[in-house]
Amino acid sequence: MKEDGTAPLYEVSDLAAFDFDPFLREALQAEPVIRIRLPHGAPGECWLATRHDAVRFVTSDPRFSRDIVGRPLPSMNKYLIPLDRAVSFVDPPDHTRVRSVVSSAFNRSGMAALRPQAQAVLDQLVDSMVAAGPPADLVQHVTSPFPMHVIGAVLGVPEADRPRLRTWADAVLTRAKEETQVERARQAKEEARAFFLELARERRFQPQGDLISELAAAVDSGKIEEEELLALATLMALNGWHAVRNHTSNMVYVLLTDDSLKSRLRCDPQAVPAAVEELLRWIPHKHGVGQARIATEDVEVGGVLIRRGEAVYVSYVAANWDKRFYPEPHRIDIDRKGPPHLAFGYGPHHCVAPLLARMEAELLLTTLITRLPDLRLATAPENVPWQTDVLIRGPVALPVTW
Repeated sequence: MKEDGTAPLYEVSDLAAFDFDPFLREALQAEPVIRIRLPHGAPGECWLATRHDAVRFVTSDPRFSRDIVGRPLPSMNKYLIPLDRAVSFVDPPDHTRVRSVVSSAFNRSGMAALRPQAQAVLDQLVDSMVAAGPPADLVQHVTSPFPMHVIGAVLGVPEADRPRLRTWADAVLTRAKEETQVERARQAKEEARAFFLELARERRFQPQGDLISELAAAVDSGKIEEEELLALATLMALNGWHAVRNHTSNMVYVLLTDDSLKSRLRCDPQAVPAAVEELLRWIPHKHGVGQARIATEDVEVGGVLIRRGEAVYVSYVAANWDKRFYPEPHRIDIDRKGPPHLAFGYGPHHCVAPLLARMEAELLLTTLITRLPDLRLATAPENVPWQTDVLIRGPVALPVTW
């Protein structure tokens, strides 16, 4: 609280590279849950949980509801990002029902079946970059098209239509500082909805063994409704590209600027999965906080009483740097012991496809260190351009040579 008793206003700064949000750093040293104000939405105060145990409690306790559509709430953004019927805004048992339709596509056996196809795509992209010769932009040649091809193949988006996913994601997954950006985001959501509506209806008559075909069949059988299909497909398509592109680009940047990590992985490629997990914990990838939860009754969190009807936000980024659970959290240590990170969320609303994101990151890092062991930045690290107006941070470009 400020000296006048009001809660501090949390406005996300334009953070470069891997600068840790100073507001979150300070909040993490305060109470497990603090009162804050946010710049958009309904005026008033809300709660923010930053400590690892408090974040896990809020995100897993059924007394905190994600059924927030239509509620006047303080907000980080000028608009609600997912579609209204998105699984993000549904509580169990409906949440469980909708997620169960896609769970088999993203389980371990599904990833094992997809892995050879993903590796073949990645090899082709690296081949093309090498053929073009250095210097090259790794984002343009590899880390952007790779997840686009993978999520496109999983969903069943025709290859010619996949660039549209990138256009929609760039519009929707932004912090939307200007009203023109808000309108562009709304239009992109509607365009994506119309696209998946048409594609799903086509697959109802001509199924092709992809996820859209499975979702369309689930609508026909009454497991889910058509609006739930559209929200789910749009969420997976846009996040499946945007988040993985930036996560993997971030990881490569760390690899190319941390000689000890690069040397370790070159000598021991089997350590790549551990490196991926530690980088997911360490990289402060997300701007701000996500969507709110509403207390459905009075609940005490870390000694703080949250009243029924009050909004609570959580910061997974802050929780991943909680020194009570991760000693020296600022240090990258791929041999670190401790609880799993929260980069994919926690509780019922955790990421729908963490195994897919992990697989793509592991394939990418392993392929680069084995095929291009001399890969390095073609510019000084401080000259790498970074996105500043998106929800998940990442470099605009990664100029590399080898």
